[in-house]
Parts: sequence; C-alpha cells; structure tokens
Amino acid sequence: MHDFDLSTWVIYGGRPTEPGDPLNVPPIMASNFRLPGDRYYSRTEGTPTQVAFEQLMGGLEGGRSLAFSSGMAAVACIFHGLSVGSVLVIPEDPYHAVNGLAVEGERQGRWTVQRIDLADTEAWIAAGQRADLLWLESPANPLMTVADLPAICSAVRKPGCLIAVDSTFATPLVQRPLEYGADIVMQSATKFIGGHSDLLAGVLTTTDDGLFEDLYHRRVRNGGTIGGLEAFLAIRGARTLSLRMDKSMANAQVLAERLEAHPDVARVRYPGLPSHATHANAASFMHGFGAMMSFDLTGSGERASAFVEAAELVNNATSLGGIESTMERRSLIVGQENMPATLIRFSVGCEHVEDLWRDLDRALTATASMA
Repeated sequence: MHDFDLSTWVIYGGRPTEPGDPLNVPPIMASNFRLPGDRYYSRTEGTPTQVAFEQLMGGLEGGRSLAFSSGMAAVACIFHGLSVGSVLVIPEDPYHAVNGLAVEGERQGRWTVQRIDLADTEAWIAAGQRADLLWLESPANPLMTVADLPAICSAVRKPGCLIAVDSTFATPLVQRPLEYGADIVMQSATKFIGGHSDLLAGVLTTTDDGLFEDLYHRRVRNGGTIGGLEAFLAIRGARTLSLRMDKSMANAQVLAERLEAHPDVARVRYPGLPSHATHANAASFMHGFGAMMSFDLTGSGERASAFVEAAELVNNATSLGGIESTMERRSLIVGQENMPATLIRFSVGCEHVEDLWRDLDRALTATASMA
C-alpha cells in the first residue's frame, strides 16, 4: 500500500493500474472461469471485482481482507473456528444476531458463553487469560458503549486467545483495531462502507497470515463468498466513505447536543458528548465519534413509536450507515426486547443538519402530549 492518507486510499485502493484498463473494476458476473488458470470458481477464488474490494479494505484496515456475503456470514466464519469446549466472551448486550449465534452454539455444546460489560476494561483483560475468543463490539449497538480497545487488545492473554472487534459503527476511518493489537476486525459493509442501503456484505481483516488462511478455507467450505455485483457496489460506495463520514459525524455532534438539551429527551448516548459514560475512551483513541447514537424519549414506548412515525425526513428503518438518516424504536426488534422501551437508535446521514433538526423537533412537538 502507498503511504496515502486513508481519505485518499478509499479513492485509490483496488483500482486497475495497467495501461488501457478501465478506471474502475467493472462488476464481473461470473461463477466459473476457463481452465487452466489461477481462477476457476468464484466461491473459492472469487471474482476480480471481489479481489479489488478486498484490496481496498485491506489497505483501509491495515491487513489482509476477506469479503463475505453479509456481516453475519463473516461473524459466523470466526465463531465456527472455535473448537468444542471453547470459552467465548461477548458483551452483555451484543448485536442481537451475534447473541443468537452465541446462544445457539452454547446450546449445542460447542462453546461456553461468558458476558462482560464493555466498559469494564479490567474484566476484559482478565478474561483474556481464560478465553479462546474475545468478541468486542465498539461502539456498541445500540447503547453506544466504547471499549478501551488499546488497553484490552494489547494486554497479555493466554496462548491461542483471539480478539475480534466488530468496528462497523466506527469504520476504519475512525478506528483501526488491528493497530491496537486485535487479531481480526469485522466490518458489516452493508452499513457505512457501502453507504447506500443497496447491498449486503461483510469483511474480515487480519495481519496474521496463518489466521487469514484459516478464515479463507472456512469461507470456501461454508459458501459465504460475496457476489460480483455486491462487491462492485461496495467499492463504489466506499469511494465516498471519507466524505460521507465527515458530513455525518458533523451532523451527529450537532444533533446530539441539541437532543441532550431538549426537555422531551431523557438521555442521549453519543460518544462525542462529555456526558457519555465512555466518552473518555472514545476521545483517547478514536478519530472522531462516529455517526451513530441512541436517545431515550420521555414518556412511553407508544410515544417512541409515534415519534418515529411522525418524522418525515428521517426514515423509520432498521438498518444503518446509509447516506440517508434512519431511526427506529429498537426494543421492537426481535432479540432486543430488553432495550428501554423509549430508546431510539439513530443513524445520522448527510442531509443538511438544520433540515434534520427541524424534522426531529417537529416529531418531538407532535408527540409532546404523550410524554
């Protein structure tokens, strides 16, 4: 990789370089290739479009990347590498699909699950002495807890204990866990990497060649390879990642501060606010505070449902990380019923910040009688 700033690499990385090549890798829609050659089947070798996406992501994260058909396919590739009887440590409130995968594996007797508060750094460091996999999600979904990744990832752990970090909410522009000592970093490229709510994709990146080979062969066996069109869309979306993140993060800071001051908002969880419980962690190593937040309204869950429906500009939708803003009442999601009934998860997009604020303020006013 050239010694470029990451904002340049997202534009440069993974492009064809030979005279006469197109500036952009086209979507190569092929399942198999003519023999003999070094590429014969897209599930195993992938397509040239997939390889270009992996080169782009490897440069962003600082390692070697593998692309998957979804973020959860990437997560499953890591978890299914655990041997029977392993100890898996996850956050107390992980992403609900990750929690489901962890519970299923424990029920089948494949591993034992232990849960730790993401903010309890010492407990995570201690867990590294007994665990086989530490699965960290930071910032967390949807409570926005920021783990002290440099401290946890650099601490001494038992031989063979891996640390994997879901860094989807941050993107590589905000934090690079491999630099702190993590073994694997996962991105759900469905979210900010793709950025346009039009694809499913996941990425794993590592600096360990042996681990890379293990993950690669597991992906081949499990069939989680990304498609050619999705790889093309992911590359195209990633080209504007720096521009989108700059705008979204600036919007998020303004909106978080205004929401925190609003009488109808009981609590705002955003790492960029000094009031946030793990703000100090975020300020110490993150390059920005991301574009995700959650906030609790005053009143009931019914008020929260009415609020998201009353908004016109901000979409009531369950995914995140797109150029458009989205929000949802998170406790209605299966597997996250334990979240506060009035919690709204908010993915801040690239719209004009005053338009976003007027939309939120109108929705708060429209539901004020339910507070």
